[in-house]
Amino acid sequence: MAETFGERLRERILDAGPLCAGIDPSAAVLHDWGRPDSVEGLEYAARQLFDAVSDVAAAVKPQVAFFERFGSAGYRVLERVLADAREAGVLIVADAKRGDIGSTNDGYARAWLDDASPLASDALTVHPYVGVGALAPLVSAATQSGRGLFVLAGTSNPEGRTLQTSRDAENETVEARVMREVAELNEASAPFGSVGVVLGATRQRPPFDLARLGGPYLVPGVGAQGAGPEDVARLFAGVERASVLVNVSRALTDAGPEKMALRDRARRWRDDLVSALL
Repeated sequence: MAETFGERLRERILDAGPLCAGIDPSAAVLHDWGRPDSVEGLEYAARQLFDAVSDVAAAVKPQVAFFERFGSAGYRVLERVLADAREAGVLIVADAKRGDIGSTNDGYARAWLDDASPLASDALTVHPYVGVGALAPLVSAATQSGRGLFVLAGTSNPEGRTLQTSRDAENETVEARVMREVAELNEASAPFGSVGVVLGATRQRPPFDLARLGGPYLVPGVGAQGAGPEDVARLFAGVERASVLVNVSRALTDAGPEKMALRDRARRWRDDLVSALL
């Protein structure tokens, strides 16, 4: 069996630090950088961001929506960014938040987790709200190819908290149930599996033993949303630190568009995260 994504990620974090740099060429970023809201502006911002962080971050996380809004032309830009990341040996987390049932998930798996696809990424964000069990085709594809998934559990946006902290008939919160079911999926890939969860740094520690997950964590909410490295360290106290990948997006793009300024900002975040977590 291929080395799991979780194992590869741990090695990468120990080598490069826990920074995941968001590649988020939104309309607001293009405006702030003095670029047109066009495919040309999109490509400039995406390539500028990637070139600045490729030798600093453990992983990059392209937000697919910002490419998708330009249709096929935007996807061509995304494919070029992904190809550059593969060539540079930087891990790719495609932030596409896919998730459905049956053959639809098989289609998503072929798009994002298959070597033959120009969109092939090291990991894909998915949502569990048709059931964690319904993600089986994606889990299978990730496990077989040495790729990974990050399942939304406790997100950093306040709108998600009512749903994610709701309790079922057994008095288990939705976020805790998602984490428990992910931990069960990872049991077959011990000691460290391919399936992780998204848990925002702005959240309180959930009613689940985070050390039991058996897979990695993707942590948004750091930077512009208010959390810092020490907040991440407190939230994940007792968890193997090399399993925690921390996303920073707007706090990086705010330093642009100059490449050196972006790289310096990314280095500072990386160094602060290393000090807090490793």
